Amino acid sequence: MASSGHMVVGVGGPDEQEPVPVPYVLSFTDLCYSVSKRRGGLMGCLPSRGRNQIANASTKALLDGISGEAREGELFAVMGASGAGKSTLLDALAGRITRASLRGSVTLNGEPLTDGRLRAISAYVMQDDLLYPMLTVRETLLFAAEFRLPRALSAARKRDRVDALIRQLGLSGAADTVVGDETHRGVSGGERRRVSIGADIIHDPILLFLDEPTSGLDSTSAFMVVQVLRDIARSGSVVVMTIHQPSARILGILGRLLLLSSGRAVYAGTPAGLKPFFSELGTPIPDNENPAEFALDTIRDLERQPDGAAKLADFNARWHGDTIGKVSSTVMSLELAVAESVSRGKLSRLIESTTGTVGMPTYANPLALEVWVLSKRSFINFRRMPELFALRLGTLMVTGLVLATIFFRLDDTPRGVKERLGFFAMGMTTMFYVSAGTLPVFIQERHVYLRETEHNAYRRISYVLASSAVFFPSLVILCLAFAVITFFAVGLAGGGASFGFFVLTVLASLWAGSGFVTFLSAVVPHVMLGYTVVVAVLAYFLLLSGFFITRDRIPGYWMWLHYMSLVKYPYQALVQNEFGDASRCFARGIQVFDGTPVGGMSEAVKMKVLGAISAALGTNVTASTCLLTAADVLKQQAVTDLGKWSCLLVTAAFGFFFSALFYVVLLVGGKNKRR
Repeated sequence: MASSGHMVVGVGGPDEQEPVPVPYVLSFTDLCYSVSKRRGGLMGCLPSRGRNQIANASTKALLDGISGEAREGELFAVMGASGAGKSTLLDALAGRITRASLRGSVTLNGEPLTDGRLRAISAYVMQDDLLYPMLTVRETLLFAAEFRLPRALSAARKRDRVDALIRQLGLSGAADTVVGDETHRGVSGGERRRVSIGADIIHDPILLFLDEPTSGLDSTSAFMVVQVLRDIARSGSVVVMTIHQPSARILGILGRLLLLSSGRAVYAGTPAGLKPFFSELGTPIPDNENPAEFALDTIRDLERQPDGAAKLADFNARWHGDTIGKVSSTVMSLELAVAESVSRGKLSRLIESTTGTVGMPTYANPLALEVWVLSKRSFINFRRMPELFALRLGTLMVTGLVLATIFFRLDDTPRGVKERLGFFAMGMTTMFYVSAGTLPVFIQERHVYLRETEHNAYRRISYVLASSAVFFPSLVILCLAFAVITFFAVGLAGGGASFGFFVLTVLASLWAGSGFVTFLSAVVPHVMLGYTVVVAVLAYFLLLSGFFITRDRIPGYWMWLHYMSLVKYPYQALVQNEFGDASRCFARGIQVFDGTPVGGMSEAVKMKVLGAISAALGTNVTASTCLLTAADVLKQQAVTDLGKWSCLLVTAAFGFFFSALFYVVLLVGGKNKRR
């Protein structure tokens, strides 16, 4: 029975009392949804002769003619064994299945729900606790308030809403404790689950959907969570939850049950109605037995029979007659009910105008404010996990020290030229490998992002801009650390201007590498797969960067990858920066023989060979004659197709390009709906 005092239209028979208007009734009628077994894709339910049969043998019905009602003021629980269709039904009610794939109707107070309206007045709590581990409970809810509550509400009112919610969730004792995760100690499992619920109901929604909120909790924590949900329902919300096997205490505070088996409803009614239902069926529930456990065991036994649970489903249909799924005629109109809720302070996100109409903005806040709040949250979480940045900084500094000691004080000889080229190639490659450290960031945040953007907590472009704003200062620190360690130790030329360009090139490389890795993290599902792709792709980029084989020697069918190489442009920019003085000499007289068979001979022999070459060329080549200039080096390396500033701009442009691709992937792949 509903605890709110509203009329309850029982599915087990007519009500004798005088009807009292119910503010909200969520009704669903003949919901049908199937998936393809042959291809694994999703498709709509096909018409069939019988409700329990599918016309096409290549499809499997996950929902087959499900009907029912959930009302404000009571807990509506969907029960069933694994694979019964609980989560599928919840997704159908919450609008997480595309309309083209779902047959049947879902209405609120008799009116169909559009996607925009549903996002504005509902919340969906996933089974996993998707939270930032290093934020406290209060900070988590405050940031949720910043996202979901409109800018028109003052900061003081938002804090008051958070404080009231903390008390409602029973989290006062843990308000200033970090949430924690597997590696950071924080609140208990039951408290973390209540924080997850709180983050999604900060705007006090009308509809609340929860996917197994008691999963993984001990009996006491599970009972406390369900008590909180009952209080939320009594405060004026329609609460629909899935639950696997409730304890007797939890069963006692549930308002209405819907038991599923193989996508069909096998019981719909109050917990108290289980005993007369199964008694009439011929399998009475013993007095000392948990009715929910007995019901599930009975369903499992029936599913082992050839006709499955069809007998129970048919009996359920006869038991309830024509009352299943009928919307009470005494409900308020949806517009009137929403307006009344807003006037009572509910649905804080909605705006009530002076004319009495209620507006449903797509986003609660402007883009600039979203970027600021997202940046602030990411920075706090980033600052409280300094080991991530320290590891990247340490890796870069150690690599810089190794390179500085290997290529220490290079001289102006042909060998010095080769060693400079090797330093540039390895240094720029290091920038991209260090950038791979950002790969786990979005992969770990992916589900938090999906949960928040599903109900338009913020724009996707805001997330991209905030991520870039938070990580860019760390890139500046990394590039300065590497440049200071290596530039002067290696003995690169050009003074202050050359050092400044070196810093900019390293920074652009880190920016491009971070953009590439961030884009990749949105495409690959797992961290290890992402690292494998990063290593392979960067190896190809280095191979075709122009260091191992010059541009004029690369086969034509591989030139496209040469120009796509992220290593090519910073490498080429640094080579031009170092060898920019065309008159600078790197080989005088006998130095030209370094690295050749003649180079191992005595100086006298070298002078004789040099004299013979001079006579053959008809010119005077002495020991001081310059035979290899910086201009010759650039020509030999075939790195003159673009100037150094153009290479720098292309490198930086790659970073923006991959950030744009990251946004496109979020925009296209962020639709958390079944098809």
